[in-house]
Amino acid sequence: MPRSDRSPLLLAGLLATAGVAHFASPRQFDATIPRALPGRPRTWTYASGAAEIALAAGLALPRTRRTAALATAAFFVGVFPANVQMAVDWRHRPAPQKAAALGRLPLQLPLVLWARGVARTAARRA
Repeated sequence: MPRSDRSPLLLAGLLATAGVAHFASPRQFDATIPRALPGRPRTWTYASGAAEIALAAGLALPRTRRTAALATAAFFVGVFPANVQMAVDWRHRPAPQKAAALGRLPLQLPLVLWARGVARTAARRA
């Protein structure tokens, strides 16, 4: 399988794993939900986990891949405030946790670009 054929499946696997983690261990995700959002953090945790699983399914299917990839890019942009919140909230934690929270911030850009690349490849194949 060529690398470009694996790319959407790898991205789908990443999203599916993260989505399942939202349900398996929601407390850690609750802490990242910006306080400005209405409702309970657990609701947002479950909603974002379900969205990640749905995006993963869309990426796995060639027929829905382009749309799912564009939605994935938008999702990564949309969850960036949660990563900022986590970095702010964890600024006084031990160094490894602080580093993990800060390390998530620049990771968003390559994820957005990866999703856009999957969308472009899917569009060329359609």
